[in-house]
Amino acid sequence: MGVWTNSRKCMSWRPQYRSSKFRNVYGKVANREHCFDGIPITKNVHDNHFCAVNARFLAIVTESAGGGSFLVIPLEQTGRIEPNYPKVCGHQGNVLDIKWNPFIDNIIASCSEDTSVRIWEIPEGGLKRNMTEALLELHGHSRRVGLVEWHPTTNNILFSAGYDYKVLIWNLDVGEPVKMIDCHSDVILCMSFNTDGSLLTTTCKDKKLRVIEPRSGRVLQEANCKNHRVNRVVFLGNMKRLLTTGVSRWNTRQIALWDQEDLSMPLIEEEIDGLSGLLFPFYDADTHMLYLAGKGDGNIRYYEISTEKPYLSYLMEFRSPAPQKGLGVMPKHGLDVSACEVFRFYKLVTLKGLIEPISMIVPRRSDSYQEDIYPMTPGTEPALTPDEWLGGIDRDPVLMSLKEGYKKSSKMVFKAPIKEKKSVVVNGIDLLENVPPRTENELLRMFFRQQDEIRRLKEELAQKDIRIRQLQLELKNLRNSPKNC
Repeated sequence: MGVWTNSRKCMSWRPQYRSSKFRNVYGKVANREHCFDGIPITKNVHDNHFCAVNARFLAIVTESAGGGSFLVIPLEQTGRIEPNYPKVCGHQGNVLDIKWNPFIDNIIASCSEDTSVRIWEIPEGGLKRNMTEALLELHGHSRRVGLVEWHPTTNNILFSAGYDYKVLIWNLDVGEPVKMIDCHSDVILCMSFNTDGSLLTTTCKDKKLRVIEPRSGRVLQEANCKNHRVNRVVFLGNMKRLLTTGVSRWNTRQIALWDQEDLSMPLIEEEIDGLSGLLFPFYDADTHMLYLAGKGDGNIRYYEISTEKPYLSYLMEFRSPAPQKGLGVMPKHGLDVSACEVFRFYKLVTLKGLIEPISMIVPRRSDSYQEDIYPMTPGTEPALTPDEWLGGIDRDPVLMSLKEGYKKSSKMVFKAPIKEKKSVVVNGIDLLENVPPRTENELLRMFFRQQDEIRRLKEELAQKDIRIRQLQLELKNLRNSPKNC
């Protein structure tokens, strides 16, 4: 069972006492019967959450032999999950990331080591049998695909980042990539959008933090983070700020706050602790609260963010002995406003095969709707069509009140385009052409594949030689037979 503690390890700039409505926010772990148990959570070491949640379903990437799979469980179906529970299992390689469509709550995107991105439609009430056929199979990356992200305000625009160092922008109305961002020189670690989706920020293994205009692929700002090796980044709503988590030169976990219009140096840079696990940042634009969750430990620290110095004010720390592999986050319209719940995590505890909901709650005496902690929030209606966004229009999210409509589901339906197999050309480059290997392992794999192919062709040639000789003999016999005399 998790507990919350007021940490005494205050940073030098943290005020000890602050007047804030979120000063006493605490984490509450769901009772065991409201957890999801018996789940074979993936043992993959890829630094993703392996979990996605919306107001209807929980999806978790699972351990599987021969291909990749994930479970999709209706939220009300808590308790022990049977070992033979049906899975989504169409990928030929490990599934590396999954994300729910923000506007259509039964559509989920997945990406895999098999180089594909797939779009799945989950039936009403969840799966009754294994699902192997995707609505859409998207092929454009030449190497495994590590990340997928939906555009925050536009329907049917999906971003994918591959180990070919490219970000592809897919228009799912046509089922094709329509743009390619090709400014990275190594593996992309993280992608995050600003509120209206007009800017994309990325962290990369080349130690650079970038702010990109997604439609043109133009890099607007770039930081070379040598002292603060960036791992994850998140846009802080409309504050024109970015927050990164990473590692300092002394190998301690660190966070940095940046001005999105000037990445020459961070506004502040603070060490968190000496643990080695990745720090996942989560930002709630409605409450201006930042949550930091460590991979491999059970702690979630939380802060309040402001535009004035000291920018970041420490609030509290949720502590639990069970280490987390990843965390899913419930969208705002799926929260329990009657309990003053402002954030909800779904924590993956691999050793126990357990998914544990953790509710962040503002303690209030009144049972009435708390208007001050629930402002209008991005809802389930898109602000733009793909053609509008691709044509250069930006629009803020369509907001909804949690008081009136937080249980309302979107009436949007996904229509899969009919596709023919053909070459995929973006920016004049055929993405499905063979590309040269980039690492020694890839070179070796390609060498052995070619050796196998040469061996097979030689055997085929030898069999054809034998067949030619047989036919020549038969022809000779026919010519020498008495009938032809």
